[in-house]
Amino acid sequence: MSNPRPRASLATSERPGRDLSKPLPAALSWITLVAFAATLAGAYVALGLAWWVPALYVAASIVAFAAYGIDKSAAQRQANRISEQTLLILGLVGGWPGALVAQQVFRHKTRKRSFRRAFWGTVGVNILALAAYVYLTAPALGG
Repeated sequence: MSNPRPRASLATSERPGRDLSKPLPAALSWITLVAFAATLAGAYVALGLAWWVPALYVAASIVAFAAYGIDKSAAQRQANRISEQTLLILGLVGGWPGALVAQQVFRHKTRKRSFRRAFWGTVGVNILALAAYVYLTAPALGG
């Protein structure tokens, strides 16, 4: 079954020595997003999570989604790019759900192994920070 979606030029993305690998299954991203959204909603309802926490994730996700889209467009035009460090910081501060969606929608930053490792590391750090915040502030948990 062929995929009708256009891809970025292979000439620039598959040079010898590049840190490329097969993308992770898209289902991993979607399952992660659904699980996170359900857990965040549950914490908001059951534990009285502050309203600004989900709002922060939504706002940061919109910014991250836009940044990935801009970077993908720049890559295709061979123009100035958004640094990987900036993309990772956007994910770290709560934009990783939007970044995951953007990675799937734009097919961007899904094959570079070192970026994927760093990205999933920032997701883990962000989730641990959120869990610590919930634990320390939720009345039902002793916060």
